Amino acid sequence: MADETTVTDNETGPEQHSEELRFNYNGGDTSELAQHLTGRSLSARLPTLVRRSFSLAWAVDRRSTLALLACQVVSGLLEALGLFATTTALSALIQSAQDPAQLRAAVPSVAILGGAAGSRAVLGIAIQSLSHRLAPRISREAEYRMLEAATNAEMAAYDHPGFNDRYDKADRGVEVSRDMIGQSQNLVSSAATLIAAAVVIAALAPILLPLLALTAVPQAAASVAGERVAYLATLRTFHDRRMLNMLRWHLTHKDQADQIRTDTLAPYLLDKYRASGVRVDRTNDQAAWQRARINLVGSAVSGLASALMWAGVMLLLGTGHISAAAAGTLVFTLRSASRGLYGIVGYGTDLMRTGRYMDDWESFVEEAAGQRLDRGDIVPDRPRHVALHQVTFRYPDADRDTLHEVEFEVRRGEIVAVVGENGSGKTTLMKLLSGLNLPTSGVVTWDGVSTRDLDPHALWKQCAVVPQEFARWPMTARENIHLGQPQPEGDDAVRRAATASGADSVISVLRSGLDTLLAREWWGGQALSSGQWQRIAGARAIHRDAGLLVMDEPTSDLDARAEHRIFTGLRQLARDRAIVLVTHNLANTVVADRIVVMADGRVTAEGPFSELISQPGLFRDLWLLQQDRGNPAI
Repeated sequence: MADETTVTDNETGPEQHSEELRFNYNGGDTSELAQHLTGRSLSARLPTLVRRSFSLAWAVDRRSTLALLACQVVSGLLEALGLFATTTALSALIQSAQDPAQLRAAVPSVAILGGAAGSRAVLGIAIQSLSHRLAPRISREAEYRMLEAATNAEMAAYDHPGFNDRYDKADRGVEVSRDMIGQSQNLVSSAATLIAAAVVIAALAPILLPLLALTAVPQAAASVAGERVAYLATLRTFHDRRMLNMLRWHLTHKDQADQIRTDTLAPYLLDKYRASGVRVDRTNDQAAWQRARINLVGSAVSGLASALMWAGVMLLLGTGHISAAAAGTLVFTLRSASRGLYGIVGYGTDLMRTGRYMDDWESFVEEAAGQRLDRGDIVPDRPRHVALHQVTFRYPDADRDTLHEVEFEVRRGEIVAVVGENGSGKTTLMKLLSGLNLPTSGVVTWDGVSTRDLDPHALWKQCAVVPQEFARWPMTARENIHLGQPQPEGDDAVRRAATASGADSVISVLRSGLDTLLAREWWGGQALSSGQWQRIAGARAIHRDAGLLVMDEPTSDLDARAEHRIFTGLRQLARDRAIVLVTHNLANTVVADRIVVMADGRVTAEGPFSELISQPGLFRDLWLLQQDRGNPAI
């Protein structure tokens, strides 16, 4: 959506209001978010993030998840065993310098060390393989849940400001969800390494444990602060990054390619693209320098703490509090502990970054679930009578009603045409009739039952819609007509529907007939013109054999012959259907039993063609305007 800004016209003088193209996303105040991006809050979230990761893994593959966890546990135990064996091995090796016979005593410990190292290497390979197995499955599961939530939400959800933006942010969560299991298992592995090392240190020199923690705290604090800076930079650049994506689509999509050239629009849009990119780069550069300074301080303090820790080892050895073998073991153990600590900080930071995107995913799924289709469970029969009773409809956050106290009805065997100027509410009326939207007030009924009480999926099976913007599916001609729901007659039903809509002439020239892939951008696909596609769209609506047929400008791209074929066949279709026809070509309304005239969201007139054409009113005015094509030069 556009935010309104005030600009001054230097040429005309007076102050004017203009709307700047800027995505309006209510994603929360950045200062408020910054307060939550702290070490305490983020570290408290790590268990939740790990649990979410393994929960998704459990949902897609329980056996692999159990195997992964088992491998992690065994690997941690083997590391602790290896570290304990190090002391025995080093002690025997040191004693063998004076007595070579003692060398034999080191063999069992060395064997344990080698066995533990080899086993951990094998387990590491298994862990990586299991993670790689689970990652794509987790991504698909996350994407499935998002798509399932979106497709089962009320149509009104798409009209809520920010819904599509939040979908895009959730989609980013789906992209990174495949990284969660790897980051989680690396975090668990690092934690296991640290725990194993801490147990050994506690047994040999517990006084070093506080110094060990001190080496990680500064680096962890720096990582958290750096992530806060990066995340706030991401929020500040969100609008411009969305702008870049939108401009890239418009600059390269084939639907606008001809106008980009004939309107010589590319330089203007490229300037907008460059300007948004400059703002993104400026913000990212500032964040990068700020993060570098934070990390420099954190590394310096952490390095000082490490120096103190190693000084403590030397002091303990020099004062005789630990043996040389124990000191050697501590060297290996402290290096292992440091690796575990830095792994927790590094992988934890990565997981928290991924977790924020997954928060967007989870929030969207919850939001869509909150607007989930929650209607009745009555299964409607083929409708005999569909009506609106005092229906008012307003889109979310709109400042006025689109429809106001509308009365409308259509019966089986009847054709009702709906006409009116642009913006009069005709398309919204169609969405209410077909149950895509529910009224703000009033009631829409099918055979006396409110659409709120009907099973929506069962309702849509009894409804066929030809919208203004119909889908052009990258599937075969046959699939584009039956839409995965073939009739018992198979191709006979497909061809019958194609004949009724005029699509038979399209299919006859396709190189593989009904088996032709209708998508030029796909390998081997064949392109259709807009008019040819409109015939296919008409055929798919007829093929559904539904009780309510709603056609919104069904012949806008057709030539006169094809348009005549459609309208002369409507009476035949209406024998067992209720048909609602929206059209701007008033000559087509002659086939209707009744014509409903709409203006400003209200029904202003109703009657047959002969009656409306003979009395003053909007219908007659529009008819006369369509007939006024005189040549002023004559």
